[in-house]
Amino acid sequence: MNFKQLETFVWVATLGSFRKAAKKLYTSQPAVSSRIVALEQSLGTELFSRHAGKFELTSKGVELLPYAQKMLVMADRFKERACETNSLSGMLRLGVSETIVHTWLSDFLQHVHHSFPNVDIELTVDVTANMRNELVSRSLDLAFLMGPISEFSIQNVDLCSFELAWVCSPEIELPEGVVPLQTILEKPVITYARNTRPFAEVQAVSKQEDIEVSRLFPSTSLAACKRMALDGLGIGMLPLALINEEVDQKRLRKISSTWEPSDLVFTASYPREPFNPLAEKMAALAADVAHDYCG
Repeated sequence: MNFKQLETFVWVATLGSFRKAAKKLYTSQPAVSSRIVALEQSLGTELFSRHAGKFELTSKGVELLPYAQKMLVMADRFKERACETNSLSGMLRLGVSETIVHTWLSDFLQHVHHSFPNVDIELTVDVTANMRNELVSRSLDLAFLMGPISEFSIQNVDLCSFELAWVCSPEIELPEGVVPLQTILEKPVITYARNTRPFAEVQAVSKQEDIEVSRLFPSTSLAACKRMALDGLGIGMLPLALINEEVDQKRLRKISSTWEPSDLVFTASYPREPFNPLAEKMAALAADVAHDYCG
């Protein structure tokens, strides 16, 4: 029995596929199969049952998996203690919500370059729903998203929150003071993509208040939402941090309403198992950067 065999056992069990485990471990599927067979022979027991082309953990495999996971965690902790932070290396697959892209992502990447010079980041910008699925399937190592993720296999680290505000071009005619929600929803509303929390909130409150929404402009691009609001195409529901300058310059008007959207709460989320020291270190660094940015 050796470390590679244990690592392979944990990844096959976690991903539920010899093919996916081979891709994760940068090796071939026959090599993965060979390691599992060798591990089973050294232990004198089957870890996976094989039937109809599918692999499932045996009862003994289920029993032994937590022990193998703990051994990998301890090995990673051992290596982490043995080396300095700047000697950590590897590829981190990072998913990021666009709100973070437009606020403190550049600060974070600069800190990474300074503190982890041997780490490469593969960056994906996507909506939270997609990144959650990719974290669960282990296609991402870490994600900065609207959280937390209510999944036992995922660890969440608090980052920051952003106020969402109703804004529009001064050319759009609206009453002064507190504007009724119905008056806002009579105009086209520019907001986040359909499979996001802000979009769902607007739909839910309109149904609850029995208000007919004139038109929704959902978009995966905050830059596009901001541009449409500036051009007077509708009323935007946007992070205040993204449009503070335009509000100060009176290019956009911040609207007070009888209903305000919830703040966007972000977390750095990553799979608990198998233990990934890079993801843990980067999540802690992201929390420091986010707290500095948000004050």
